[in-house]
Amino acid sequence: MVTRVPDAEFESRLATVRDRLAASDADAAVWFGATSIEYLTGFDHVQTERPVALALTPERAAITVPRLEVERVEPNPRIDAVHHYFDYPQGRSIETVAGMLDGLGAESVLADADGAPGVMGYEGPKLSEFVDVKSQGWVARMRWEKSETEVELIRESAKWANLAHRYLADYAEVGAHPVTVSQRASMEASRAMLDALGDRYVARTRGEGPVGAGFISGPQTALPHGHTANRRLEEGDVLVSGATANVDGYRSELERTMVVGEPSDEQVHYFELMLEAQTIAIEALGPDVEISYVDDQVREYFEEQGIADFAQHHVGHNIGLGAHEPPYIDGGWTDHTAREATEMDDDDAVMKPGHVYTIEPGIYTGDAGYRHSDTVAITEDGTDQLTYFPRDLDGNVIR
Repeated sequence: MVTRVPDAEFESRLATVRDRLAASDADAAVWFGATSIEYLTGFDHVQTERPVALALTPERAAITVPRLEVERVEPNPRIDAVHHYFDYPQGRSIETVAGMLDGLGAESVLADADGAPGVMGYEGPKLSEFVDVKSQGWVARMRWEKSETEVELIRESAKWANLAHRYLADYAEVGAHPVTVSQRASMEASRAMLDALGDRYVARTRGEGPVGAGFISGPQTALPHGHTANRRLEEGDVLVSGATANVDGYRSELERTMVVGEPSDEQVHYFELMLEAQTIAIEALGPDVEISYVDDQVREYFEEQGIADFAQHHVGHNIGLGAHEPPYIDGGWTDHTAREATEMDDDDAVMKPGHVYTIEPGIYTGDAGYRHSDTVAITEDGTDQLTYFPRDLDGNVIR
């Protein structure tokens, strides 16, 4: 059982970006994105209006944080120096980052952004006002292919997501409120996970529990991103559920379409169409398969069935530290890589071992939505489906 990223993996990631830095003419590499900083160092934080910046040179790693993060980051064995400012806006955050870079002897840098992202009201100077900045997207690209450890972390997430979803199905009944069912399922799955893992569970700072599960119901399912309405479950409701678990920051995705009571002929019809579309997508996956091909296969099926107008999104996306990560299983992906992604090559248009995808073609009839999502890893010789809750209609009827 794998429940955390080992030190050796962080060392390998840092070595990779340092090799890329050495091949450039820049003095340092810089990251402002919270997920990239976590990926490289293991320091996780909530990205707020207070900028955080990681800088790497061939020999050293330094970070700038707001004062409130100093005690959290100082024990990190992969960071050699911690710089801080008091707060935003009274602290001079980017000026502190510039001072950090000056201390590292960096006059030119390759950065994931020209300054901190404008979240939660942040408005600040660009880093290029102080040093020469060129862009790089190294970490974002590195995260496409997961290591064996990362795949195992996602597999562990899928195990607890499956338990949470079982609780959802067990506790849903006519008259129940989706909010209380979701809270109960999440709480009980989280308790089981914490009891089972003990001190192997890695707590995060993102304000979420170990396991989360819930569903939307009735008319809200007609919207791909419907909300949990203030209505109790009724006989004949369609439910679209979701469950995941956080295992050292990594997530899986498990979604199911369920029906409360005996399904109508119409519900059976659309459920089976959705299930076949997902089966087509799963069977199309594999190493060296063109990414856009999978989406195209599903779209062709929808067109054959006369329901193309019911599709509102692509087949899926990569998943890992982020809930949505590239590559996206989208019919336009090949054009996208050729046209816009300047650091990519022809191989980036195909699936590779280590890619982990959600497979979630959905149809939305106007009255209800039908969508399963399963998390599937690409292997050297095929695929490995990590989520395993029943997909058939009988396994998703609430009786």
